[in-house]
Amino acid sequence: MQAVILAAGEGKRLRPLTRNRPKALIPVANNPIIDYPIRALAGCGIRDIVVVVGYRKEHMIRYLERLDTPVQIVEQKKQLGTADALLHAEPLVRDDFLVIPGDNYIDAGSIAKIRDKKNALLVKEHPYPSNFGVVLMKDSEVSCILEKPEHAPSFTVSTGIFSLPRDFFSYIKGNDLTDAVNEMIKQGGHLSAITADDWQDAVYPWDLLALNIKTLSKITPEKSGMIDRDVRIAGTVRIGRGATIGPFTTITGPVVIGENAGIGSHCCIGPQVSIGARVKIEPFTMLENALVMNDATIGSHSQVTESVIGEGSSLSDHTTVAPGIPMLEIEDMLIRGRFGCVLGDQVRSDPFCVYQGAIVGNNARIRGGKMISGLEAFEDGVLVV
Repeated sequence: MQAVILAAGEGKRLRPLTRNRPKALIPVANNPIIDYPIRALAGCGIRDIVVVVGYRKEHMIRYLERLDTPVQIVEQKKQLGTADALLHAEPLVRDDFLVIPGDNYIDAGSIAKIRDKKNALLVKEHPYPSNFGVVLMKDSEVSCILEKPEHAPSFTVSTGIFSLPRDFFSYIKGNDLTDAVNEMIKQGGHLSAITADDWQDAVYPWDLLALNIKTLSKITPEKSGMIDRDVRIAGTVRIGRGATIGPFTTITGPVVIGENAGIGSHCCIGPQVSIGARVKIEPFTMLENALVMNDATIGSHSQVTESVIGEGSSLSDHTTVAPGIPMLEIEDMLIRGRFGCVLGDQVRSDPFCVYQGAIVGNNARIRGGKMISGLEAFEDGVLVV
């Protein structure tokens, strides 16, 4: 069995985090999202894998070439859609094959359920079905997939994971994979619906927090680095090589701490926290339900909850991040989400700032004593004084 992983897209709705990297390379629980489908395939014995890259392809190719699991890489030169991306893999596909998004979490058990099925789709119930392809069924057979309908007639959505025959390529006439699937069904082809055991996607930036929680639940404990004897650790915690944990700090798992990270004294870390490599958390700081990417810094006497902190960003001392429920306009749609903040890469924030339901662009600079919410600092390079 072959598998084609589609990892050519940007993930526009996750900006600013996808300005500098494709969605599939966003780190979650300290692993790029694409690691999870590759591991799931390997766990089912599927090692004949084709990955279609496109947006920021240099980053993707560099990462894929370092993997222990070898993959074949093909390039979609223009990001015209999922069907067009799949067409680029056609010369390498020999027989029945799986199609898997490279920017979703999926478990090996779900892949195993569809691996040996012909013409099948993994489906899952979702509370916000209009963000996905909504699946209409009759007796477990798919009759139609409605792509992101305004008023969804069902909570059952497509995971984007298909088992398809080699002749499926003949149904591709446009750029959208859903259209090709619907055309196959229209012409008499069948498609069985199989419920996934465990699947998660991140549509908007704050959805990465739910994905982080999902993936943290799978970690195994490991304690490397230098951990002061007065540190208290509870739950499942993985601490990378070279990390240092200062005295009187409490870590409540699940928590992942990357290599060479530094956690100061008297901190409270967790639960549901991913801390990347070389991150610095200064003393007397509390971090809960957060995803902190590589090389970020959080100053002393700070409280950060329900937040995504981009690579190399710096929050100075006495920063407070608390959950808000803003109404945001994203791609001409009004969306409401609950989160503290989403910071892009290389943000600089001065002391005594407060964030509540804020999305901040890459390379933004926030002067001290400001309260930031909504999209007021969304543009890359913005200066808030």
